[in-house]
Amino acid sequence: MRRHLRRVLLTSHSILYEPDDLLTKAYFPETGAVSLVVVFSNGHTIETAMVGRDGMLGGLSALDAQRVSHRAIVQTGGAASVIDLEILRRMARQYDAIQSMLFRHERALFAQTQQVAACNASHSLESRLCRWLLRASDACGGRTLSTTQECIAQMLGVKRTSVSLIAHAMQGAGLIRNRRGHLDLINLNGLRECACECYAATARHYDHLTKANDVTMDIQAV
Repeated sequence: MRRHLRRVLLTSHSILYEPDDLLTKAYFPETGAVSLVVVFSNGHTIETAMVGRDGMLGGLSALDAQRVSHRAIVQTGGAASVIDLEILRRMARQYDAIQSMLFRHERALFAQTQQVAACNASHSLESRLCRWLLRASDACGGRTLSTTQECIAQMLGVKRTSVSLIAHAMQGAGLIRNRRGHLDLINLNGLRECACECYAATARHYDHLTKANDVTMDIQAV
């Protein structure tokens, strides 16, 4: 697969695809994070999942060429490897290990989507914000997030002032540091204590996915 990949830069706030698009490329983020959002008729959006270095975009389209139902927007800029979907489809038909990897990833992504939906309906904004920050850190592989409180509020489906009040309290508690256009995660353990159970549940799904892929690669090597 490696010889078919090409590296691209993902610019913060750029849109990779829109609802009803028929995808032609699959993305494997190396750094940065991409939010998958539902777009309402009034233009408002809410995040249903986040994809980063532990996942991919376009996996379902590689298994079944259907139009997508969501928008993919780069939340934190970085780099990604890209492959033409038609090439990936041929590989999935030819190699069982690749097809299995795609199915497992889509199950992990679906589980994240379910967890986020339940989280948004059940948990406080503070715990949801902590969950979001920790997931973004896992996705991009860093403690500094190049995003704004306005963007985070849009992803969580709340007012910016609500996020600002909680972020100010979190900064006072030494959990984060807010800079212009950036958020530094200072105390990850403290954020985990404040986050709801949904962060740990999502992290487990991706941990299982990574371990399963490592086992498959070992088997193929043998």
